[in-house]
Amino acid sequence: MAHKNKVIRSINLDGETICVDIFRRPDNTYGFDEYRRDPEDGRGWYSIGRYGAASFGTFDQAFAEAKAKVSWLRDAVSE
Repeated sequence: MAHKNKVIRSINLDGETICVDIFRRPDNTYGFDEYRRDPEDGRGWYSIGRYGAASFGTFDQAFAEAKAKVSWLRDAVSE
C-alpha cells in the first residue's frame, strides 16, 4: 500500500489557480510545493515550484521556507 503525504495547510492565491501546500510525509518530515491548475484543463493541480523534495523537521520550518521561496505567499498570509 502506497503512503501519501497529508496536506496540513493549503494557501490559495486570489483566483484559485495557484496554491502552496504545506504537507507531512509518512516519515513525519514536512515539505511544501507550489501548484497551479488551469480551469480549462481537467487534469487538476500540477507542481510549478519544484520544492517538494526539500525536507524539514517541523511544520513551522517548512512554512517559513515556503514564505521565503514563494514571493506571493508572504502577502497572502498574515502570520
